[in-house]
Amino acid sequence: MSNLEIADDFSALPKHHQATHNEKLIITASSLGTVFEWYDFYLYGLLTAIIAAKFLTGLNPTTSFIMALLVFAAGFIVRPFGALVFGRIGDMVGRRYTFIVTLLVMGLSTFLVGCLPTYETVGVAAPIMLVVLRMFQGLALGGEYGGAATYVAEHAPEGKRGLYTSWIQITATAGLAMALLIVILVRSPVTGVGEEAFKDWGWRVPYLISGLFLCVGLWLRLKLHESPVFQKMKDEGTSSKRPLGEAFGEWKNLKIVLIAFFGAIAGQAVVWYTGQLYAMYFLEKMLKVDGLTANTLIIVALACATPFFLFFGWLSDKIGRKKIILAGCALAALTMFPAFKALTEAANPALAHAQANAPVKVLANPAECSSQFDPVGANKFDTTSCDIVKNALAKAAVNYENVAAPAGTIASIRIGSTTIVAPDPSKVSGDEKKAAIAAFAKQVTSDLETVGYPAKADPDQIDKPVVVAILFYLVLLVTMVYGPIAAMLVELFPSRIRYTSMSLPYHIGNGWLGGLLPAIGFAMVAANGDIYHGFWYPVIVAAATCVIGLVFLPETYKRSIDD
Repeated sequence: MSNLEIADDFSALPKHHQATHNEKLIITASSLGTVFEWYDFYLYGLLTAIIAAKFLTGLNPTTSFIMALLVFAAGFIVRPFGALVFGRIGDMVGRRYTFIVTLLVMGLSTFLVGCLPTYETVGVAAPIMLVVLRMFQGLALGGEYGGAATYVAEHAPEGKRGLYTSWIQITATAGLAMALLIVILVRSPVTGVGEEAFKDWGWRVPYLISGLFLCVGLWLRLKLHESPVFQKMKDEGTSSKRPLGEAFGEWKNLKIVLIAFFGAIAGQAVVWYTGQLYAMYFLEKMLKVDGLTANTLIIVALACATPFFLFFGWLSDKIGRKKIILAGCALAALTMFPAFKALTEAANPALAHAQANAPVKVLANPAECSSQFDPVGANKFDTTSCDIVKNALAKAAVNYENVAAPAGTIASIRIGSTTIVAPDPSKVSGDEKKAAIAAFAKQVTSDLETVGYPAKADPDQIDKPVVVAILFYLVLLVTMVYGPIAAMLVELFPSRIRYTSMSLPYHIGNGWLGGLLPAIGFAMVAANGDIYHGFWYPVIVAAATCVIGLVFLPETYKRSIDD
């Protein structure tokens, strides 16, 4: 059957019909392929510590700092560029061809990470190759989402686009859950690998498994035909010859791009990354829950909440996309702080009790205090007494309040009724300074434990049902903002520039605003001392999205997308 006959076959279907065999294949192939791409993309985030140890050892502190930032940020930063490159191809050449290419690029890049030699073998070439492959992953993901969402939406019957495209929205969460599950299984002693072997060579296994996923994804996608909407444009000669110029160089289209970004995507992005990735980070780093327990609790919450992507996609076909997305943003802005404070009480009640009954205060001259954000340890934080104090508390992940002191004051920590004065770095140097700082940090740790600050969350004290319930609520907010958004973005833009127009704002929002949220949130916490301070970022962005969306964002669920 030719592509034209396929297009005619779809156009002959009634607008409201049961999903056909071809439509089910389209949803399955598009969704599974996107799940595999998200799986590939998230592996680095889950294995960052191990990969850094394998690829960044032996570098001087400056080079190590730069390379670690590049590896971390490269995949997120290049996603909008992938959206531009593949969006243009998708609007000019076709949807099907483009997301076959993106799957191939992502799958091969991820598989090759599992084959890379380490720094110990090839030196600085190892982290360079890792950065390059990470960038290819980001480029592929930048082109994947818009293609899959557009392709499925252009096959969906009227009145069911929200439901059909919500299968695409499940994929990011499913990819994260699949990556978590495979990493847990491979590093478990039950599989015969174990933790030590996993750190040595077993970390490669999840990457190599992606080769199998690539084969399955390609096999499914090669069965697909071009979307009827694009095929009709191609046959009639009405497809765009300059999609980038039309999408972003003409105000009537650029205006829609800006409204979509500020009135929907920005809030969706920060809610998504806070509810899933930052929540996992918060459990492990701030609440000191061990990694295996934290990952298991999150997987349970994800499994319980994932069907709601479909529910809110279906509901958006009935009552509209806008009100569901903005309601999710509003709920997030209003409840994020109480939700994470409740998470602290449930996951680490001893920590919550200590925060309430033995608050920690830092007395220091603000002019001597630098930001404690240092993800790779390039800064020693030993040149001022304030930095020594804050570094000790940052390593302990302790919540504290800043109290300004006059210039010349040696910084100190007040824990309940006890005050510990930091060593004066101007009066000691060399080994003597290192010994003084080490003794100070040891005393701080001892005094914190004395008043009830735990070094780790007690597994027996974790209220697991409540933790899962809170995590479920956070992911439920994700399903509200994310479930309907693919259908809305498809409906906002004309078909001739749809792939390009929706991909770029989506990936700027999710790649930059959302993807860098954990780093930004941690930087805010490190600079301020309040473990909840980082949530101001998603709260403010979500609240702003509500206001802008209410005023400017149109409702789209009754629109035709054939124009």
